[in-house]
Amino acid sequence: MFETGPHLDAQVFKALDAASVQILDVREPWEHALARIPGAILIPLGDLVDRVGELDPTRPVAAYCHHGMRSLHALRFLQKVGFTDIAHLSGGIDAYSRLDPSVPRY
Repeated sequence: MFETGPHLDAQVFKALDAASVQILDVREPWEHALARIPGAILIPLGDLVDRVGELDPTRPVAAYCHHGMRSLHALRFLQKVGFTDIAHLSGGIDAYSRLDPSVPRY
């Protein structure tokens, strides 16, 4: 599904359909409370090992965090446990919020 590779820019990420792609927010709950992308599943990176079963490995996953580093770590983990159709938001929600002013920057 992710023809552009694992690094999605904000414009491509914004066009994703949450009905066909699992949008994974790996930030902390306090960050999610400040700003979030609609339709995302919140599983903080530190909880991902224990909660990976909440994701469907047969469906694409697009992860995001604040600036893109935690989501890269999430991709590495997901790949190790068998997920193949994975990508992340390059620049994180910070980049996304520059494109979509309805999402606050923090």
